[in-house]
Amino acid sequence: MHSGRNDSLTPAWEHFSHDADIGVAGMGSTKAEAFRQAALALTAVVTDLALVRPRTPVSIACRAPNDELLLVEWLNALIYEMSWRSMLFGDFTVEIADGEVQATAWGESIDRERHEPAVEVKGATMTALSVAEVDGRWRAQCVVDV
Repeated sequence: MHSGRNDSLTPAWEHFSHDADIGVAGMGSTKAEAFRQAALALTAVVTDLALVRPRTPVSIACRAPNDELLLVEWLNALIYEMSWRSMLFGDFTVEIADGEVQATAWGESIDRERHEPAVEVKGATMTALSVAEVDGRWRAQCVVDV
């Protein structure tokens, strides 16, 4: 599954295969955009993003000593909020500074009939973990346990 057009200027997300789990990756011109796209990829593991109405804001903050661990913390914070609140998130505003993510996740309560959740994501892992900038384009990725 792929988000569509993926040239060097367009933010994008994608999934990649990994044994019984699935990889999520976000790409963008900034690290924050790559993290936002990785979050969209996370939601897209569960349901079709077009079905999620970004109605209710949820503030999320997390920090870590490096970019890779920050991505894992960010995705795990989203997984926790999705589980605890029984919500799905369809859009995000993300700011990153000094090893900290300050974000708002926009979503709605899970509607099992409309959203038809495919799997439950249990957690982000260190597998295939990478946050890197190459030629002015950021890529943030890891495998999530489903």
